[in-house]
Amino acid sequence: MSAADHVSQLTEKHTQIEQRIQTEMASPSADHVQISHLKREKLRIKEKISSLSLLSESAH
Repeated sequence: MSAADHVSQLTEKHTQIEQRIQTEMASPSADHVQISHLKREKLRIKEKISSLSLLSESAH
């Protein structure tokens, strides 16, 4: 798997987590612990995307 493919997959996962966060926040009985967990996971993915993007740029 190329770095670009990996970034693409991570970007899709990032989007899916954002959708899950929005759905959970819209719920009247929102689970704030779950929302916090999802936000941390989303941040880790964003950091990984940034890291892979920087590595990819420096390789060119």
